[in-house]
Amino acid sequence: MTSAYDLCKPLLFALPPETAHRATHGLLRAVQGTPATDLLRRRYVVEDERLETETFGCAFPNPVGVAAGFDKNAEVPRTLAALGFGHVEVGGVTAERQPGNPRPRMFRLKEDRALINRMGFNNHGADAVGERLDAEPLPDVPVGINVGKSKSTPLEEAADDYLYTYERVADAGDYFVVNVSSPNTPGLRELQNREALERILGTLSDAGAAPLLVKFSPDLPRPAVEEALAVVDDLELDGVIATNTTTSRPDSLRSPNRAERGGLSGAPIEGTATEMVRFIAERTDVPVVGVGGVSDAAGAYAKIRAGASLVQLYTGLVYEGPSLAREINEGLLDLLERDGFDSVADAVGADL
Repeated sequence: MTSAYDLCKPLLFALPPETAHRATHGLLRAVQGTPATDLLRRRYVVEDERLETETFGCAFPNPVGVAAGFDKNAEVPRTLAALGFGHVEVGGVTAERQPGNPRPRMFRLKEDRALINRMGFNNHGADAVGERLDAEPLPDVPVGINVGKSKSTPLEEAADDYLYTYERVADAGDYFVVNVSSPNTPGLRELQNREALERILGTLSDAGAAPLLVKFSPDLPRPAVEEALAVVDDLELDGVIATNTTTSRPDSLRSPNRAERGGLSGAPIEGTATEMVRFIAERTDVPVVGVGGVSDAAGAYAKIRAGASLVQLYTGLVYEGPSLAREINEGLLDLLERDGFDSVADAVGADL
């Protein structure tokens, strides 16, 4: 059966990707807080105790969330919750308002069901985002806040930059994510080394940031991942997000846009991201959030069985549309029943 999104997708895909995103975002913003939100909730939210999970002290109605980057400025978290997502991660938010990199900076790889972006942390800045989060009602699902470094801030001053942002969004977040892995801010991924991580994460921990997570790049060499995980354990952080976008380009890519600079997301990185989830879950006891290529229940379930307590998606929404969270959650229930699990939590790490 053809969905409404299938009918609209050719029109959206006729627009430049960033223009289509803004149009979609505007529609979500227009319905937020209106009776239409309740209609969306009745259509898309799947309520079932087997999907509920408690992770790093937060209660999630289901394990499927929206990854950072979709709602950079915390403008539509309630609408996203009404589409059936069990949590929404907003941002990345930086201390300074940033226009991001020059356009065009987002590219569809339709043949590969992927995106490449080099957005560059474009956002309204910590003051504006913090004010919005404090002023508007929050959704009835956990809200994570992804914190990045301002482009103009020297690496040696990164800890203070992250701290400024955290302090302005602290009251609204259910958990906080330190993003040191975006490929689109010069030098940012250098902050994944042990000394820099200890300085940034220690500063935020001392300021009371909790639950506190860190987001890793899929391009980190395995020894560097192990060193970063040692910092996670030493500082008693609450979780790890695996993974961000990748600068690598698999040989399987077919789209003419495959040569564009930026971070690749979507189907081509699904296997790599799942393997990174497994690698991390085998080496730490903290919860892992699996991101990368999730577009159906089977992919989400693979990450859960590999050790992910939660999963997130963004690119999948572009290709599959607003019913995706419902479809994944309904599919997860079938997979749990097939394999004899009483809950999502029981399936976490089943393949380890």
